[in-house]
Amino acid sequence: MSVVVADDNGLFRSALDAILAAEASIVVVGRATDGEEAIRVVSELEPDVVLMDLSMPVLDGFLATQRIQEQALRTRVLVLTGSPERADVERAEAAGAAGYVTKDRIASELVAAIHAVAKGG
Repeated sequence: MSVVVADDNGLFRSALDAILAAEASIVVVGRATDGEEAIRVVSELEPDVVLMDLSMPVLDGFLATQRIQEQALRTRVLVLTGSPERADVERAEAAGAAGYVTKDRIASELVAAIHAVAKGG
C-alpha cells in the first residue's frame, strides 16, 4: 500500500517514517511539507492513502484534503491531528477525509487506521 506523508514538522515526519518502516505492507512513496505541495505530490503519485496534517503553512490540511477529493483520485485522506476537538474532526470529514487519528495515538492506531481507510472503512 502506498502512502504520502504531508506534515510540516520534520521530526514528526521522521517518527511517522520509523513507524511505517516496520510495516511491510506500507511503503512511503512521497512527502510534503505544506498543503499545496501535498496536492501536487498526491496528484503525481496517486498513493492509496495520504496522511494529512491539518495545521500546515501555505494551504492547511482542510483545504488540501478538499482539493485532493475534488480531483476524484482514488487516494483516501487520513487526517493526523493534534486536536481531538469535534469541530476539527467534523470539518475534516466535510472536506472529504476518510478518517482521522489524533497524534497522541499515532503509535497505537496509525497502521490499523491506514489499512481501514485504504479499504474504504
